[in-house]
Amino acid sequence: MSALDAMWLSFFGLFLMFVSAATALLGREKLRGFFRFTVLSFSFTCLVIAGIIMLIVVLPGSRADL
Repeated sequence: MSALDAMWLSFFGLFLMFVSAATALLGREKLRGFFRFTVLSFSFTCLVIAGIIMLIVVLPGSRADL
C-alpha cells in the first residue's frame, strides 16, 4: 500500500469515527426502542471498523522512501 492509499484510508477511518459519534448522539438523545438499538448498533459497528482501519494504517510504520 502506498502512502497516498494509506492517507485516503485514514481519511475514511476518520469519517467513520465522525459518523459513529453523530449517530451515537442521535440514538441516545432522540430515539427510543428498536430504532435506538439499531442506530447505536450501527454506531458501534462504524467505530470498530474505524479502529481496524487505524490499526492497518498505523502498525506498518513509516512509509517514507529512503
